[in-house]
Amino acid sequence: MSTVTRAEYCVVACAEAWRGDGEVLAAPMGAVPRAGAQLARLTFAPDLLLTDGEALLLGAGPGVVEGWLPYRQHLALVTAGKRHVMMGASQLDRHGNQNISCIGDWKRPRRQLLGVRGAPVNTLNNPTSYWVPRHSRRVFVERVDMVCGVGYDRAAAAGPSATRFHRIPCVVTDLAVLDFATPDRTMRVRSLHPGVSAGQVREATGFPLDIADDVPYTREPTAAELRLIREVIDPEGLREREVPA
Repeated sequence: MSTVTRAEYCVVACAEAWRGDGEVLAAPMGAVPRAGAQLARLTFAPDLLLTDGEALLLGAGPGVVEGWLPYRQHLALVTAGKRHVMMGASQLDRHGNQNISCIGDWKRPRRQLLGVRGAPVNTLNNPTSYWVPRHSRRVFVERVDMVCGVGYDRAAAAGPSATRFHRIPCVVTDLAVLDFATPDRTMRVRSLHPGVSAGQVREATGFPLDIADDVPYTREPTAAELRLIREVIDPEGLREREVPA
């Protein structure tokens, strides 16, 4: 088996985000998260539901359709906490507040982005992880320009109605896997991808980041997982375009 690429480590890290979730709807956004969700379904998470993002429930194999998921039922899953979405982020701060709406003052932004969309509902009603294909200070900022996805500090300030279902399991980037398993619920490094140093991650992050001296590396994919990624899930290599070698 050839050398594992950085993109393939990212696929495995994204798959691990859904480990132990049971029968929930996975909503991955991006080529690498989609491959991760499919890998999880084909290996350790057989109860995971996959969607095309519109109206269909998909099987783990290419072109397999398992059922119909109209939008009203999709929303029912969201509001009942039965979905785990992996969203993108234009900005993220140390508390997990996410911005996908604008860069600069929202009254007169320098850049208009997607808009808030469903981020508040996602983050307050079901688990929300993040995928960042380019770990940089432009994304990991001291303070987001506009809060779209709710972080741990703002959820706590809003009270029990906001914290009841609020959970950010992880943030996967092209450099590392991060989470909020700290006493004050601020971001830390859970694992570094092989070939990445703690110094590289600190340099690419716009705020002080908790990195333990003995932080592990992201786990290696098994030979079976690599075969699934390369031959079944993503034979066209879209993962390598999202995270170039």
